[in-house]
Formats: sequence, C-alpha cells, structure tokens
Amino acid sequence: MTSVLGLALPKEYGYVIIATAGTFFLSLWHGARVGSFRKAAGITYPKAFADSGDLSSAEPEKKKAMYLFNCAQRAHSNYLEHLSSVSVALLVAGIEYPIASSIMGAGWLVCRTLYAVGYTRADKTKGEGRLMGLPFALFEIGLFGLTSWTGIKMVL
Repeated sequence: MTSVLGLALPKEYGYVIIATAGTFFLSLWHGARVGSFRKAAGITYPKAFADSGDLSSAEPEKKKAMYLFNCAQRAHSNYLEHLSSVSVALLVAGIEYPIASSIMGAGWLVCRTLYAVGYTRADKTKGEGRLMGLPFALFEIGLFGLTSWTGIKMVL
C-alpha cells in the first residue's frame, strides 16, 4: 500500500494514474488533429463544423477536406463526450482493481486512437472507418462494471 494525500492506495495504482494521464495527451492529440484538418479545409474560427453553405460552394477537393474536418471534429467531440465518465470510472475502479482498470484504460486509449484515425480516412465516405475503434465501448463498459462492483463491495 502507498499513502497519497492520506489515502491508502495499492502500489499498482500508479498504473491507473498513468492511464488517466494518457487521456490528457490523447485529448491534446485530438485537438492538434482537428486544427490541421481545419487548416486544410479553410474553415475559420469560431465555426465548429463546415456547414451545407460551405460545402455547396466548394470545389470537389475542398469539399473532401471539409468532410474530413467534420469527421475529425466529430471524433474529437465524441472523445470528449466519453472522457469524463471513463476518467472517473478508471480512477474509482482502480482503487480496488488497479491492474485490470489500467489495462482497460490502455485498451480504451488505443481504441479511441483507432476510432479517430479511422474516422478521418480519406477512402471512407460515410465515416465507417471509425468502426475499427468501436471496441472502446467494451473497455468502457468493463470500467463501468468494475466501478459499480467496487461500490457494491464497499457497502456490503
């Protein structure tokens, strides 16, 4: 056991913290990717997405760049939609199950990376490339289950 801020935590909890820190870096990576796709599409701030007006007046090559920007932006938004609950689940489940939680956290990070890269594949026209990262949901559900079980064990 290790004591941090007066809490007794298993030594392996460090892996949980490392996995959680990985979510910060993945978020920065997402933002940088969106920025590069934004530049290529010529979409200026504060617009969040290329809209139908942008797309209707664009040349085919620029249309493709706008589509990929929208995909990158959507992948980033989806990541942010899941980030808070996964981070909390990782930190809580890691108290009781540090190794399993950190492995699930690492799996989630890998799948979220595949999701973003797949979503922005130029050879996919309906965003179906994101499906290669969809197993993130299994890791997420696993973390939610471990978090729930940690709470149940505490009250029993």
